Amino acid sequence: MEIGIVFPHNEIGTDPGAIKAWAQGAEALGMGHMLIYDHVLGADPDRPGGFRGPYDKDVAFHEPFSVFSFMAAVTNTITFMTAVLILPQRQTALVAKQAAELAILSGNRFRLGIGTGWNEVEYEALSVPFAGRGARQSEQVELMRQLWREDSLTFDGKHHTVTRASILPRPTESVPIWFGGIAPALLRRCARLGDGWVPLGGPNDASAEALATIKEHREAVGLPWEGFGIQAQAQYRGGTPERWQNHASRWQNLGCTHLAIATHNAGNATVEDHLRAAGEYLDAVRSI
Repeated sequence: MEIGIVFPHNEIGTDPGAIKAWAQGAEALGMGHMLIYDHVLGADPDRPGGFRGPYDKDVAFHEPFSVFSFMAAVTNTITFMTAVLILPQRQTALVAKQAAELAILSGNRFRLGIGTGWNEVEYEALSVPFAGRGARQSEQVELMRQLWREDSLTFDGKHHTVTRASILPRPTESVPIWFGGIAPALLRRCARLGDGWVPLGGPNDASAEALATIKEHREAVGLPWEGFGIQAQAQYRGGTPERWQNHASRWQNLGCTHLAIATHNAGNATVEDHLRAAGEYLDAVRSI
């Protein structure tokens, strides 16, 4: 099980030097991968009708493709993953182009984690219907993979039309796509189209049942379980070495392939604080 780290999006600030130091520090610690969260904009709680959610306009989210491209230039081995990019609210061909470029510039060190999202405010601002986003996501994945592979294609879908066109440059291999979520329709979609799954919860019965469902659906359509990834997360906040070890062991027993530690919301004020916390976690779970 590979150990990684979560980008402290709302606490890292905007100093390029600090972001560079964090990325290089994470790699120097021996982290195998890093995750970044994604939201395009946050709602003002004072908007008409009010707003309640896990984040609002005062929570910062750095743009994933820009940040990872910057980090790719200052690191050598660590891999990058969006966890997760809200794909249906974006233009599919543009995402395919951005992901291809990041894969090229990083030497294929990028995994595209995708989700459907929950915040209608974002969909409204991006002029994309909130309804039907799951079906749109399925079609997007199919189209992106063709764009990464084919010199010229014609695609006539419900949501997309491409007539004898493609992107260039294209990556030397298809960008891995991992699905986040736990809804039954999402698990079926993940099994059929995904290279991996990004759980929302912990190493509990619900996650075990979801994994069994994904495996069952993959077997039903003749897809192998071997090579299918599972990207989980752990929290530094409130943890101890014993709790971290227990949590990681439970994920490992479920077949988890990647586990990233989140150090934000734990009182870490500087890059050094975040890296120190990540190092404590890594030391605790290294022997698992």
